[in-house]
Amino acid sequence: MKPAISPDKMVPVTILTGFLGAGKTTLLKRILSEYHGRRIAVIENEFGPESIDNELLVQDSEEEIIELSNGCICCTVRGDLMRTLNDLRVRRQEGQLSFERIIIETTGMANPGPVCQTFFMDDEIADYYRLDAVITVVDAKHGMETLDKQEEAQKQVGFADRILISKKDLVNDVDYQSLRARLVRINPRASITPVNFGETDLKVLLDISGFNLNTILDIDPDFLANEHPDAAHDHDHDHSHDHDHDHEGDCNDHCSHQHHDHHAPHNDEIGAFVFRSKKAFDPERLEEFLGGIVQVYGPDLLRYKGILYLKGINRRMLFQGVHMMMGAEPGKPWLSSEKPNTKMVFIGRKLPQEIFTRGLEQCLV
Repeated sequence: MKPAISPDKMVPVTILTGFLGAGKTTLLKRILSEYHGRRIAVIENEFGPESIDNELLVQDSEEEIIELSNGCICCTVRGDLMRTLNDLRVRRQEGQLSFERIIIETTGMANPGPVCQTFFMDDEIADYYRLDAVITVVDAKHGMETLDKQEEAQKQVGFADRILISKKDLVNDVDYQSLRARLVRINPRASITPVNFGETDLKVLLDISGFNLNTILDIDPDFLANEHPDAAHDHDHDHSHDHDHDHEGDCNDHCSHQHHDHHAPHNDEIGAFVFRSKKAFDPERLEEFLGGIVQVYGPDLLRYKGILYLKGINRRMLFQGVHMMMGAEPGKPWLSSEKPNTKMVFIGRKLPQEIFTRGLEQCLV
């Protein structure tokens, strides 16, 4: 069995998703035309009049591999994504192709879940490629309507590590804030940035490490304050403030204003909740419970991620999952100045928050 290549030698992969017309292709064209000095392989899920402009294309070398004028390689997924990635790997190893990273642009109607899972299912792919992040583009003008009508659009938001809002200049601030609040409710762990694709800083889109267990688990404090007062309180009712986003007491004016103006009722299928505790988990009980939850709710669990405080372990454990697949690894030791605590976020379709919360509480020591 050949050893896996070291993480810094792995090829980073960015998944670019977003609903039809949100601006994915505009963003991709900008990356390809401006991101000089790096060779990028682009995999497109669909290839037609809406994809990369023909003037960027130099030649059709083979059915699926197209050389772009700035040295990028574009391939269309007419076949299976796994086969395409393995084909690119073999050709890169043999020196036929030269690229440093991959961007996968999904079709506007796609659920990013199966694309993400590809990087965990196949050993050769998992050893060679490093899934960096899912970036989702949301159209400010049509985003609300799209989220109302299309559950796939909600999944795209739920999977995101970073959400880019395009066309903000076409809406007023109240509508923008309303859309932003809804995106936070669906996915409180993705950063949300309005973008003008002519001016996007590409450094914020690449090398995000959203799928790296060691990245900080940021949860939007507005999510805790506005929507889920219970989630913001620790489960053992210790209300002391610590440094990581316990904002339940200090934004009442802002929160009531948010409630008042922006929160029209939206029955989104996809939503999120946060579990927090300052008590330790019993590791065996927790493992058994999470295993059962994943078996029952795996298809509806989009992303879940957490920093865990486990009995008998003097460092934080980091865990995350996509659908049925989860992993955990040890993180930094708890500092003497820190109160060890657990913070977990679950994003998925119609998840029974009460069942999850009760079950997790029963795993506490």
